[in-house]
Amino acid sequence: MLRFRLGGIPVEVHLSHLLFSALLGVLMVRDMPALDPNVWPYRELQHPGRPGYAPTALLVVASWMLIIFLSALVHESGHALMLRAFGYRPSIQLIWLGGTTRPNSPIPIPWNKLVAITAAGPLSGLLLALGSAGLRHYVVAADSERLRFLLSWFFMANVFWALFNLLPVPTLDGGTILSTLAARFFGKTGFMGAQLLALVLCIALVAFGARHAPVLAILFGLYGFQALRLLMATSRGDLQVSTGVAPEPLVRELQQARAAMSGGRLDEARQRTLSVLDAPGCTPELASRAHHLLGWVALKNGQGRMALDHFAQAQRMPVETHALAAAFSLIGDEPRALTLWEMAWQETQDRTVLHEYAGSLIRAERVHKALRLPGVDAETAFICAERPLFIRGAYSEAAAIAEAGLLHAPAARLAYDAACAHARARHPHDAMRMLRRATELGFDDAPYAESDEDLSALHGYPDFERWLTELQKSVSA
Repeated sequence: MLRFRLGGIPVEVHLSHLLFSALLGVLMVRDMPALDPNVWPYRELQHPGRPGYAPTALLVVASWMLIIFLSALVHESGHALMLRAFGYRPSIQLIWLGGTTRPNSPIPIPWNKLVAITAAGPLSGLLLALGSAGLRHYVVAADSERLRFLLSWFFMANVFWALFNLLPVPTLDGGTILSTLAARFFGKTGFMGAQLLALVLCIALVAFGARHAPVLAILFGLYGFQALRLLMATSRGDLQVSTGVAPEPLVRELQQARAAMSGGRLDEARQRTLSVLDAPGCTPELASRAHHLLGWVALKNGQGRMALDHFAQAQRMPVETHALAAAFSLIGDEPRALTLWEMAWQETQDRTVLHEYAGSLIRAERVHKALRLPGVDAETAFICAERPLFIRGAYSEAAAIAEAGLLHAPAARLAYDAACAHARARHPHDAMRMLRRATELGFDDAPYAESDEDLSALHGYPDFERWLTELQKSVSA
């Protein structure tokens, strides 16, 4: 997977995008000899055995990979730039022969902005097509065959891609625009009408493709199935159609709930979000955002199962991979958590996620691999490894991992955490052993230790009282 930033917008290019664009290039090499034999590259591709065939074929494949990559990137950048103009923080993924742009919005996007954002993709492609045509006709010399070939196909590919995306079928931009406008002005009836129109169009294109283009038939068969599924779900009442207009008071309440969570006021965040869910005017989009937020609140409270329950109800927005990984870690599903942490690290390259991934590896007894991850800090990795165990009450396991961490990173924090875990597990002798080790490694916060609820089981224990008194004296001295 290739990652970079385009004007501050994160872009991910999946391997499937490169492979499918290369495959399309190979198919073009196969079919090009039927075109004009007097012009490059068709001339060189007439006979596979003639000199120049192989390098020309490779150049054509590379050209098509470039055309598809830049065309898809420009298309998705159109969506992303419009999102940025409206104040969102988008991210782009190029996958298969196209891509997707995520708004990463904490609240639903109003219908009028959604239409503008969606239309910006095909419009960007058409602008690229016009630019390619202009360069070919007014700038590039007539004898520059290779460059003229590239610009010609840039023009044709982007015109085709823009018009294709404007077809009013589900998952394409045209389908999103039509469904949004129909739902906005005609409600449920309009939305169902949009799906019915899409279904009829797909049936016609499947019939055409069955005779002339089997791939087209398969593609629009899938689109038609999606339209039929949406139509049936809406008619049964399983899918609630939103007009795209969320009540402003509820939007503000959800924003305040998110601010409360960011400020660590988790109870307030939960209550505000629940009030949004209970409100009569709560739209399906708002409900999904609310459940997503409640999932994060549950995570911060160490409630993995509740987090997963809420994330499962956030059906209209993606859930972050690292959030799912954290939830599975909290419930003890380590195999699934490990896979998700690895995916999250590959997606984000974030240092916090890196250490959570390393911690998951340590819990899976793959310490060597964890500590060999680039940029990993051993102390932080072991802290991340023991914390989920501690939260879910596996105190003895948490203590064992923290103590093991001392072999790789002798740190007061690890020794103190091990002591807390032993105290919670009702192992006072081991707890005191680790407290003394923490002191040796530099721990000197006597007031914190005295008030720490994790050590409450040691209160009144002579060794603990003696250790605490000595610590207070050493700090005073």
